[in-house]
Amino acid sequence: MESTTTENSPPGLPDRSPFRAALKTARPHEWVKNVLVFAGLLFSGQVTDPWAVGQAFLTFVAFCAISSAGYFVNDLNDVELDRQHPKKRFRPIAAGQLPISAAWVLAAVLAAGALVLAFLAVGWQVGLMVAGYGVIQMGYSFGLKQIVIIDVMTLAALFILRVMAGAEAVDTTASEWLILCTGALACFLGFTKRRQEAVSELHEGTSSRPVLEHYSLPFLDQMVAMVTTATVISYAIYTVYSPLIGSRMMLTIPPVVYGIFRYLYLIYDRSDDRSTAAIVAEDKGMIAAGVVFALAAFLLLYVFD
Repeated sequence: MESTTTENSPPGLPDRSPFRAALKTARPHEWVKNVLVFAGLLFSGQVTDPWAVGQAFLTFVAFCAISSAGYFVNDLNDVELDRQHPKKRFRPIAAGQLPISAAWVLAAVLAAGALVLAFLAVGWQVGLMVAGYGVIQMGYSFGLKQIVIIDVMTLAALFILRVMAGAEAVDTTASEWLILCTGALACFLGFTKRRQEAVSELHEGTSSRPVLEHYSLPFLDQMVAMVTTATVISYAIYTVYSPLIGSRMMLTIPPVVYGIFRYLYLIYDRSDDRSTAAIVAEDKGMIAAGVVFALAAFLLLYVFD
């Protein structure tokens, strides 16, 4: 299938077929955020239960589909702004590689598939959460992302929904402290992302995200400091009152703290402008922190319990 790139496409644009353009727009690399749905499975001690693993996996797939539908809608809504950005202008819709009509159809198909899977294969409670996720995504794309502070809080709500849906899928309840930690972590990622974008636009002299006009670097630095503290403290308290093994879960604190500090190091000291998903999935230090955390949690919950 031939590429749909037009003569007005930006120079240096990679040649993509319609399929590759659609896949690029779906942002599969961002699906790493959806692993949060497995938190309920891990922390409830059900990793060895085939039914629970299957339910959690189906929930993960549903969130991948609904989030990708949201990325299509976001790029459709931001197409003109993206064309003014030095990097986002290479997105398939902005570059003319994926027709707008086809993008709308794919967004609808992905959203419908996510809802059908969640409601019929997992349960109506999870289905409602997936639907709520989609509604909040739409609200974010069509206005909430332009409201200072509310934009980051909206992203936090999406992270919390992932954790709650994952817990509901395996018939358990997410700890209040785990939910608070998830919200704080999401705010941490949101404000650090805004800081990355603000620094990038300051250096490049562009203006493709209007909300950044209301964020100053000193303010963002204050917010990052606050939510970093909230994330570490809330997770530490969760480990003290871990539902299954109590305070022994505190042994998982070091890799969590290292991962957060490593992320800050990359953002501030190395001026890393990659996406959150790219940093988490590609940086060796972040990968190591994730592996050590997962291994420690598994051993504590399933081997030494």
